[in-house]
Amino acid sequence: MPEIVNAALALLTIAFGLFGFLAPRYTADALDLAPQGSTMGLSEMRASAGGLFVAVGAVCLLTGAPEAYAMLGVAYAGAGTGRLLSILRDRPPLKKALVFFLFEAGPAAWLLAMNAGPWA
Repeated sequence: MPEIVNAALALLTIAFGLFGFLAPRYTADALDLAPQGSTMGLSEMRASAGGLFVAVGAVCLLTGAPEAYAMLGVAYAGAGTGRLLSILRDRPPLKKALVFFLFEAGPAAWLLAMNAGPWA
């Protein structure tokens, strides 16, 4: 069962990453971001919201290594921590920010507990 959930989270990560990688304008719009004056923002979307997540998810699936899944958990934990800080300091639209936070915190908790915890 843990292997199935791990693989599903890696596939979900790849799917979300593909939006940033292949459709950076759509992704930027969904995140309330807008390119200004250059296309560097689109480049950043392809790299940080796209390629990074596609690559990490793919390595998880290709290796099946618990350490890879744990690292994916660390990435989600970092994103969730940044999101929580933003909720407290930046006051983004709360409903949207909380949904994003749950999509970060949930996978982080599972991936770290199942792949890096004492019962891994």
